[in-house]
Amino acid sequence: MHLTPVTWRDGQLFIIDQTLLPSECREIRLASLEAVREAICALRVRGAPAIGVCAAFGLLVALEEMRPADIAAGLQAVDTAAGRLETSRPTAVNLFWALRRMRHAARAFAGQTGSLRDWRDRLEREACALRDEDTAYCQRIGDYGATLIPEGAGVLTHCNAGALATSAYGTALAALYRAHESGRAFRVYADETRPLLQGARLTAWELRQAGIDVTLICDNTAAQVMREGRVQLVITGADRIAANGDTANKIGTYGLAVLAHAHGIPFYVAAPLSTFDVELPHGDGIPIEQRPGEEVTHTFGRATAPEGVAVYNPAFDVTPAHLIAGIVTERGILKPPYEEAIRNCFENHAEAT
Repeated sequence: MHLTPVTWRDGQLFIIDQTLLPSECREIRLASLEAVREAICALRVRGAPAIGVCAAFGLLVALEEMRPADIAAGLQAVDTAAGRLETSRPTAVNLFWALRRMRHAARAFAGQTGSLRDWRDRLEREACALRDEDTAYCQRIGDYGATLIPEGAGVLTHCNAGALATSAYGTALAALYRAHESGRAFRVYADETRPLLQGARLTAWELRQAGIDVTLICDNTAAQVMREGRVQLVITGADRIAANGDTANKIGTYGLAVLAHAHGIPFYVAAPLSTFDVELPHGDGIPIEQRPGEEVTHTFGRATAPEGVAVYNPAFDVTPAHLIAGIVTERGILKPPYEEAIRNCFENHAEAT
C-alpha cells in the first residue's frame, strides 16, 4: 500500500487530513508549529509511527518559522518546539522517541559544523532518515506478520494500523498486504472502532483500496464472529509497549484480547521497536490520553446522547502481556516470556547498530 500520510516536499510538510476520510482524501500543508501540534491533537495525522515522523519534520517547520540567527539559537528553537509538541498526545511513545532522536542529532551536529544552513540541512536529512527507516521497518514487520496468516483465514483487526498510521505500509495491516501480495486468500473483519470510527473510515477504506476482502463489523459484533468460527487470529497495532510486553492500543483492544483468549484464538500485536518503552516495567505506568466527551456524545456534529451526560472517554487501554501470543517487530516475532525476549531483542539491536 503506497499511501504516504506524511510528506516532506520542497522543504514543506504535508499530511493527508484523516478526519476527512473516507469521503475525501485531501493533502494539507502544515506551515507552523501550532499547525503541526493541532494536526496531531485533532487526529488529522494519527498512528504512533506517523505521529513520530510528523513531529520530526515539525521541528524543521518550527525552525523555518522561528528563523534562528545562529546554531545556538537554533538549538533553543528545537528544544522549545519539541517541548510544545510533546504536550500534544501523551500515550504514543513514538512521538517522544522521534523528538528525542532529533534533539540528540541537533546537539551532535552543532559540534560538527559552524554553518547554520549546514546544521539545518543535516537535521533535515536526519528526519528523512527516520521516515525512511520506519518505512523499511514496516515492510519487515509485514514480511514476518504474513507468516501468521494461513490460507483461508479470517483475520480480525481493530482501529487502523495501516499505511495511514505510519510513514507507509503499516504495522498490523502490513502483514495483510504482504499476505495478499503473495496470493494468499483470506478475509479481514474490521471493527468500526468507536467513538471516531477509525476502523470504518480508515481501515475498511485502505483495505478496499488494496483489493483485500474486508467486512466491516460493529465493535460489539467481535464476540459473535469469533463464536461462529469466522476468525482464526486477531492482529492490532500498538501505541506503547512496556518492558514486560503489556501493550497500549486503541480503546477496545483489551476487550478483543480477552474475547480472543476465551475463544482460543491467538491475539498478535505488530509494532516497530520505536514503540517499545523499555524504561517502563509494566503497563500500569503507561499514561492514558483522555479525549473530549463530545467525541462520544456527538457523531459528526450530531448529538447522539442527552445534553450534560457525564462521559468517560479514554483513547487507549492496556492489554496484559499474558493475553498476547506474539509481538511482530522488524527484528522478528517476539514470544513469551516477553521480559526476556524484549531485553534480548534490544541488546542484539544495540550490538547491531
